[in-house]
Amino acid sequence: MHKNAAALVALSLSVSTTALAAPNHADIALDKDTIAWDFVEGITTEVGPRLAGTEAEARGRSWARDWLNANGFVNVAIEPYMMGSWMRGTETAEIIAPFPQKFHVAALGGSASTGAEGITAEVVYFKTVDDLRAAPAGSLQGKIAYISHSMTRTQDGSQYGFAGPARWVGAGIAASKGAAASIIKSVGTDSHRNPHTGGTSFPAGIAPIPAGAISLPDAANLERMFAHSKGKPVTLKLVLTPTDLGQTESGNVVGEIVGKDPSLPPVLLACHLDSWDLGTGAIDNAAGCAIISAAARHVQMQGQPLRTVRVLFAGAEETGLWGSKAYSAAHKDAQKMAVGIESDFGADRIWRMDTNFGASNPDLVKKLAAAVARFGVAPGTQIATGGADINIVRDQGGAILDLQQDGTRYFDLHHTPDDTLDKIDPAQLRQNVAVWTAVVNVLANEAGPIDGK
Repeated sequence: MHKNAAALVALSLSVSTTALAAPNHADIALDKDTIAWDFVEGITTEVGPRLAGTEAEARGRSWARDWLNANGFVNVAIEPYMMGSWMRGTETAEIIAPFPQKFHVAALGGSASTGAEGITAEVVYFKTVDDLRAAPAGSLQGKIAYISHSMTRTQDGSQYGFAGPARWVGAGIAASKGAAASIIKSVGTDSHRNPHTGGTSFPAGIAPIPAGAISLPDAANLERMFAHSKGKPVTLKLVLTPTDLGQTESGNVVGEIVGKDPSLPPVLLACHLDSWDLGTGAIDNAAGCAIISAAARHVQMQGQPLRTVRVLFAGAEETGLWGSKAYSAAHKDAQKMAVGIESDFGADRIWRMDTNFGASNPDLVKKLAAAVARFGVAPGTQIATGGADINIVRDQGGAILDLQQDGTRYFDLHHTPDDTLDKIDPAQLRQNVAVWTAVVNVLANEAGPIDGK
């Protein structure tokens, strides 16, 4: 009995020592991670802006492939596809009357060209997209529609859904009513004289028109001009000369940390590698790719996980989710994903976790909540729907987890020249990596099914 007791004590001490010696890489990431910073600093410095379908995006893919190979990932590949591409040209906007002065403008993705001579026309003011929708058919013939909104800062970024239609569909509605061109108040929350770009769209059968966004201070000035003009027309000269490049090649970059049991459905971590071309794409979305790849590496360094962890750096998200759609089309029938998570909301701290499997797998949700609580992350009550780059998981009806980041300042920077490396807070970036590491470690070592819904 004495010998057995001694043996048990020795075994207990051995297990305790082993447990103490085994590093928890979520905690290490919080204090010491440099992997994510290495990625985002490197790609924004050595590649810079990565507009979809361009040579710069191709250099970004090659850079990311080499980085993954150098950082312990296997099965690294570039998966190409073709897509329609667009590139900006000259961009000027100038009030001709009654109060002549210049504005700062950026073409929206998909905009048509005014031609080098530009368009000079009366501006018609619409306070909201719904006001534009209510305009009579043909009432904008030969005129420039100006579309405003009242977006404000929110932690969860929900005002983007409220204000975004001004950009997403405003130009198409204006075109359908005969407008020669359209401009919008930038969809953002800053006070800088920087316009916010982004994609716009046109309904089937409606020819694209020139479409731009003016900076928020210029938009406020324009609206004051209407108040001061005493009924006189406000006339704008707009020059936008983007080029439709036709079909060009884009692609997704993929890599894996291979699990002990490759027959189990993998954990998919996604981001998008492309960016708009005004800044260097640091918060949108080099930071997201940095976070997911750093988390995968920390999980690997903690010991080979049970499940394979796959990273997807999707291409051409900004101009139409081309990469996400192509990845799903290529892989959705090959193997079901266990769960999908995306990072695409900058690099500020994560504060909430949502899933779509709270009802089907409450024990797993409790385990995940316990793993992230020490990082200041609370379980949410929303049903996770996932980001733009995990179409494959939605198409498969799979499990989704959303790690909600603080978006209070995100739309100050979104799609602007201010989207640069200096806007990333290294401490908040590390908190993201820590939370992702804790979550991915739980999911990648979950032996049972992870069922969505």
